Order: sequence, then C-alpha cells, then structure tokens
Amino acid sequence: MTSEPSVLDDRLPIVLVVLDGLGDRPIPELAGRTPAEAAATPNLDAFARRGASGWHLPFGWGRAPTSELAHWAMFGYSSVPFVGRAVLEALGAGLDVEPDVATTHAALRTSRADGEKLWITGRAGPSDATDAEALLRDLAPVLGREGAALCPLGGRGEALLTLAGHTCADVTDSDPFFETFHPWLRPVATSPGGEAPARDLTGILRIARERLVRNPVNADRAARGLPALDVLTTKWSGVRGAVPTFVEQNGVAGAAVTSTRLYRGLATVLGMAQRHLAPVDDLAEDLATRLTAAAELITAGARFVHVHTKATDEAGHTKLPHAKRDVLEAVDRGLAGLVPLAERAIVAVTGDHATPSTHSLLHAGEPTPLVVAGPTVRADGVTEFGEKPARQGWFGVVRADKLLALLLGHANRPVLLGHRITRRPVVALADDPEPMRLGAAER
Repeated sequence: MTSEPSVLDDRLPIVLVVLDGLGDRPIPELAGRTPAEAAATPNLDAFARRGASGWHLPFGWGRAPTSELAHWAMFGYSSVPFVGRAVLEALGAGLDVEPDVATTHAALRTSRADGEKLWITGRAGPSDATDAEALLRDLAPVLGREGAALCPLGGRGEALLTLAGHTCADVTDSDPFFETFHPWLRPVATSPGGEAPARDLTGILRIARERLVRNPVNADRAARGLPALDVLTTKWSGVRGAVPTFVEQNGVAGAAVTSTRLYRGLATVLGMAQRHLAPVDDLAEDLATRLTAAAELITAGARFVHVHTKATDEAGHTKLPHAKRDVLEAVDRGLAGLVPLAERAIVAVTGDHATPSTHSLLHAGEPTPLVVAGPTVRADGVTEFGEKPARQGWFGVVRADKLLALLLGHANRPVLLGHRITRRPVVALADDPEPMRLGAAER
C-alpha cells in the first residue's frame, strides 16, 4: 500500500500595498531622478534589501492605465468583463446598483460656449454642495420622464445615472477629461448594442443642458459672481453583471483596507471583507494604521489583503515633483512595519500606474517599482527603492495580470496545473474546495 502525498501546511498570507500613482519620470529639478528615487525612504530601502524587485508595467509600455482597470487585472479578473467604474463608485457610496441596467457616472460641470462647441471649464467643489444638490433635485424628475434615474453620489455634483430598458452600456464618455484638448463630447456607441443607449443618453444630456441653463440656481450663482453649473457630463459607463467573488475567482479569501469609495465598491462587487479607514492628514500614521488593519484581517481569516493609499497619486497630479517626493518620505515613515510583517507573510509594494509629476499627462504607461519580500523570497541584491534600482531586480517586468500568480507562488499556494478541485480554474491552491460529505450510513 502506498500513502497519499502529505506535506507540511506552510501556506502564507499575502499583503499587497499599492501606492497609487507611484511611478514617475526622471525630473531635472530632482537631479534627473524620479520622486521615488529622490526621496529618503529608509524603510522601503530596507524592504528592498530584504526582498526581490522588478518593474510593474500593468499593460505594457505606453499604455496608461486607470486605477480601476489596473486593480481589476491585479486581482485576477483580466478574463472577466469589467463592470465599469460607475458601478464601483456607486457601490462604494452605499447605493444599490440594479443588475443588468446601463449605468454611468454623471457630474455637474461649468462650461464656456465657443460657437457650436461647449468647453468644460471646471467642476463643483465642496463650497458648491448646496447649489449642486438643488440642481440635481431639479433634474431628477425631468430626466425620469425620459427613462433615466439620477441618484446623487455626494456633495460635489456627482450622481449615478441609469437608463431604464437598456442592458448594454457600450458608449463613450461625454466628459472630455482633458478639458484643454477636447470639448463636451457626444456619446457614441462602441458596439452595435450601444447604439440605442448612446442615442438616448445624447438626448438626455441635451435636455439636462437646457434645464440647467434656465435654472434659477445658476442665475443666482451668476449674480454672486460664480460660474454656472450648467452642463451634465458622463463617464465610466458599465453594467453590473454576474461577477465571481474573489474566492471563486482565485481560490483564497480576499480582503481590503479601503481609503476611497472606488475601492469600497471594488471590494463589495468582489465579495471581499473590508475595513474602511478614511485617510488622515498624517501620512505616517495613516499607513501604519492600514498595515495594522491588514494584519487584523489576516487574523480574521483573509489570505490576501489589499492596502491602498491615494496620497502618492494626488501628489503627482499637483505637477510639483518635490511635493510627490515629500509625500513618499512621509509614507515611508508609516511603512516601518513592512519588514516585520514579511517575516510571516508575503508582502508586496508597488503602484497601480505611473502618475508623472511633470508634463501634461494624467497617467503614463511607464513602470512603477515592485518589491516582494517574505519567508520564501530570496533577496536579489537590490538595496534601494525606486524605478532605476528595481530594474536590476530578479522579477524583471511584471504585468498586472501576472502579479497575483507571482505572489501566490511565493505564498506556497500555486495550484498544481492540471489538478482541478474547484468549479472555476483558479491560480491558487484553493483553501475550501467542496468536500464529499458522508451520509450517516457511511460514517
């Protein structure tokens, strides 16, 4: 008689720390270095010496990812149709998003007419909250008669807009995003199924524009010397379809320490446990608290925990390289717990994309540093954190859809290819496959 394979259960949990928009470009003001290379980051440097490095290039050179698509791939969902950021933002705001209904994110904006084109000039801020709420309340019944529901998302003139009777949301954005380059845009179908919703959405936006221009709230704003919130733009359209949970897709239980409604929504749609911590001004305290929360989620049963900060991305968008460098130094002070955590878990630090703190780009298709450390990871000789040092690391270039498998392998959790114990093919040796249960007579 031969025995079945028996091995020690040394599977490890995973903590993925994402410094949003971490990647950058070499900048003359920083002596030709990126902010990550120029920053004094003793904790991240020690982490780099403890582990192995590489470049995270989410979708290849020149492809500028959004955070939501990068995370969708990093979480193992590149083969699953994306639901659209509008759905995630709404779920993160606590709204109930109806399945199989065309959904988009709508926002009140200020504008400037130039002949037949309308140029977007700004957005509602915190001080505009009362006016924005009044304008959305006025629009809701008007758009409702056109088959569209408008539900406010917050105090900055944002709303969830759904199109009754449409199950496809394959339409382009009317929000130009790059306000200097493009005017208010007409929604255009991106597939045959998007023709009808694009046509209806175009009509709805025109009706909203006419109503907003005539609204007394905007007349009062003009009298107070404020720009009118006189146009409604849309973006991030999608449909909440059937999405496998994180454990169904990957084989292990996932969790997230969230900082914004986007990541609350992502955790919600993927069925991940979550701990929401509103960001605090002291970045060192903020990151330290998030690492503690990650450890608590592991104790509660999570095998993969996502930790996120938006601070690095926001610093990049200021287009002040020294500001991003300083933010990274503050973040580093909160990451003193990385090396101790890597004694009992696989810990990775990277960015979801590059947010250059120079030039006109919002995001860039350039690499962001990746460092992985843990009991099974051999140090590769890289001694500093940053894009240039990371290029010498063993991992080379890692795409977003390969990152989770890399981490699961180091966590002693790779699925044995060809061995199927779950309904869906997963990348991890599943923690809880369906057992064959014995009947009373078999026990």
